[in-house]
Amino acid sequence: MKFNPPTAAGSAELLKRLDIKPGKVDLVLDTDAYNEIDDQFAIAYALRSTDRIDLKALYAAPFFNSLSTGPADGMEKSYHEIKRVLERMHDPRANDDGFVFRGSDRYLPGAEEPVDSPAARDLVKRALAAEDTLYVAAIGAITNVASAILLEPKIIDKIVVLWLGGNALWWRDTKEFNLRQDVHAARVILDSGVPLILIPCAGVVDRLFTTVPELERWLDGKSDIGTYLTDNVRNAARKFPGAGRVIWDITTIAYINNSDWLPADIVPSPVLTDNVTWSTDPSRHLVKVVRHVDREMIFRDLFEKLS
Repeated sequence: MKFNPPTAAGSAELLKRLDIKPGKVDLVLDTDAYNEIDDQFAIAYALRSTDRIDLKALYAAPFFNSLSTGPADGMEKSYHEIKRVLERMHDPRANDDGFVFRGSDRYLPGAEEPVDSPAARDLVKRALAAEDTLYVAAIGAITNVASAILLEPKIIDKIVVLWLGGNALWWRDTKEFNLRQDVHAARVILDSGVPLILIPCAGVVDRLFTTVPELERWLDGKSDIGTYLTDNVRNAARKFPGAGRVIWDITTIAYINNSDWLPADIVPSPVLTDNVTWSTDPSRHLVKVVRHVDREMIFRDLFEKLS
């Protein structure tokens, strides 16, 4: 598919859309919830950030590692994990087929080939019907979002994507888990001209780690979801005694809550090479790329809302 994003010089309107609107915004969250222990924090954080976020839908993203037999299995396990988190939060939408959607059962087979799914179709429908900007927070492989754009490119003018993916632009490679799973999908997001706030992992948000004692102090026993999240980290920490756990999936939600906590640079959209490294082209349309995170402010907000 041939996209026609603006040039860097013609990105003024696009940049206006990258400023998060004041007040309450509509959001959908795309998550590989069973893959790790931090997606659950992000779901709970989004649900409790009611002063800023009206969470419209949750999409299960595919993943493939030791916890799944393939992308389809990872997506299905994530779908059920999303529902478990909602149940722990006593959210009646846990069993609402109009709130939680299954996503792609495989990665994009090519740069112009979407993977149809209930999640991709819902994103298209919801974006086209939106009266204002629909924010799309993605914290896994970006297959569902890229598929929606390929299915209906008109949604580029209706959405803003916040994606936790890749590594810092100066990192030696960008073979981070979310990005390297579906390079075709990543290129759709980077090349299409969709308004993008990119939140790199290594070199930027890896400061967002916590420990079992910290969670026991602030979350454990304070609520069902607080205990559930703490138990997940306890179980994961048994494999690596004394180690902290990265909780970087909360960054997309934190950015919407207060973008000052995640200062970003305005740069030409990075070029993703065949070697899965970053390259630059100063003529490309502009995006925002987060360069730093204020761990203290983000965790303070998280703990206050979840306790």
